[in-house]
Amino acid sequence: MPWPVTGRTLALAILLAGETGPAAACIPPRPFLPQSEEHMQLYTELIRHDFETYITTVQDYFRCLDEERARAFAEAHEVSADYERFISAVE
Repeated sequence: MPWPVTGRTLALAILLAGETGPAAACIPPRPFLPQSEEHMQLYTELIRHDFETYITTVQDYFRCLDEERARAFAEAHEVSADYERFISAVE
């Protein structure tokens, strides 16, 4: 007998999937920031580069998500219209 899927079960599954889903693989790793100011001074250019790369990459990721959301919304609208035509044809 299959395990029943309840709202609580679904919510738990979503939480457990968390950052292990495919979208998380697209997010760049958070840049490392040393605790000591001495190390910050020593590695200034490397740290600056890591932060700038992160910011650029995460902005690209957000743009991609926005574009995909718009595409999926348009597709869902088209599918809804197709379904309406289907229902009209068979009833």
